Amino acid sequence: MMNGPHLSEESSSSMNALAEHIRLKRNDKSILLMAHQILGYPDFETNYEMIRLFHEYGVDLVELQIPFSEPIADGPVFLKANQQALEQGTTVQQCMDFARKVTQDFDMPFLFMTYYNIVFQYGDERFAADCASIGISGLIVPDAFPEESSDYLTACTKQGIAPVLLATPYTSAERLAYVSQETDGFLYCVARKGLTGSKTAFDEAASQFIERCRQHARTPIGVGFGIQHPDDIRYLKGKSDIAIVGSQLLKVLESEGLPGVRKFLQSLSEAVD
Repeated sequence: MMNGPHLSEESSSSMNALAEHIRLKRNDKSILLMAHQILGYPDFETNYEMIRLFHEYGVDLVELQIPFSEPIADGPVFLKANQQALEQGTTVQQCMDFARKVTQDFDMPFLFMTYYNIVFQYGDERFAADCASIGISGLIVPDAFPEESSDYLTACTKQGIAPVLLATPYTSAERLAYVSQETDGFLYCVARKGLTGSKTAFDEAASQFIERCRQHARTPIGVGFGIQHPDDIRYLKGKSDIAIVGSQLLKVLESEGLPGVRKFLQSLSEAVD
C-alpha cells in the first residue's frame, strides 16, 4: 500500500499519464527514485550506459537535461558539465535523437529538463509536439514561471506532457497553492535554498516544508537538491513520493567511473527496499 498521505479519487482522476503512473507505482514501492543525466556529458555513450544502470537498479524515472549556457538553478558541478557538453557541440536535436532511442530501449518514463530559452527558440508548440512524438512524459523548465508561460503550459497540455513546476522553501503559501494547481506529473519540491550540488540538511525545517508541499499538492510530490546518501532516501520515505538524485550521481561518475555509479545505485536501491 502507499505510505503517507495519498491522493483522493477525485484529484487522481484529473492527473495526466505521468502522475497516474507515479501513483500506481507508489502502491508497490515506499518511494520512487528519479535520476538525472546532462546529455552530451561526458558523452552520449556514457549517458546511455548510465541509463542502462538506472534501469538495472530499479530507477523509476529519468531526467534528461538539455544543456544550456546559463543554467541558473544549477550549482558548479552541473554548470561545468553544461558548459563542456556545449563546447563539445551538443545540440538540441542530438538530445532529441538520444531521447528517442532511450525511450524505445528502456521501459521507464523520461522527462526533459532545460531552460525556457531553449524551448522558446525551438517554439513552444513544436517543442512539446516533438517531445510527445519521441515518448517524453514530462518537462522540467525551472524558469518557465506559470504566470508568464501560458503558451508553454498550453502546449504541454495539448500534447499530454506533464509540465513539472517547482516549489522552494521561499515559496509563500499563496504561491504554493497556485503552483500546485498548475503543475502536473508531480510537484518538484526543492528541499534546500540555493543551487544544486550541496548537501541538504534533512531536518525538522525540511520536513515542515515537504509537509507544506504535500498539503497543497493535487499530484504526487518529488524532493530533490542535495540527496547524496542512502540515509537521505530513508529519511524521505513516507514524506515524498519521489527522491530525485542528480549532482551526486555526476560526482560519483567523475570520481569513480561507471563501477562507482553501479555501487552507489545499489546502495540507493537497498535504501528504497
